[in-house]
Amino acid sequence: MTRKGRRLTLIASAVAVIGVAIGLALFAFRDGVVFFVTPTELSAKTAELRPNARMRIGGLVQPGSVLKSDDRHVAFAITDNQTEVKVTYAGLLPDLFREGQGVVAEGQLVNGVFRADSVLAKHDENYMPREVADSLKKQGVWNDGGAAAKK
Repeated sequence: MTRKGRRLTLIASAVAVIGVAIGLALFAFRDGVVFFVTPTELSAKTAELRPNARMRIGGLVQPGSVLKSDDRHVAFAITDNQTEVKVTYAGLLPDLFREGQGVVAEGQLVNGVFRADSVLAKHDENYMPREVADSLKKQGVWNDGGAAAKK
């Protein structure tokens, strides 16, 4: 084999190895991606979801929906003032979790109930996830003071 042939073989092998490495990295990354949805988007996409798909759902905690069965188990509803999704969570809730406040829950949708394995609450009175705020602004229920207005 000539020098030129060996060089081309080496370059082709390197490109193939790099291609396989990139393919494996993308395949592994696919399961690590967690998408953020609002309750309305979730209800529209329910049929399209793959089984055990992890996602984040965000919105406001529906007033009057928080039910605590004991210190570690709680059920509540997240709403974007159009649609609400029932959520169950086993664990300690953040100190700032309360009805009518912004929240993001991460977990899976199982039989129409969102089973959260983590719940994030706003950290001050001006914070709300950008996607939730944008959704509320589109619906016209957002006031510029930092909280959602009642209809």
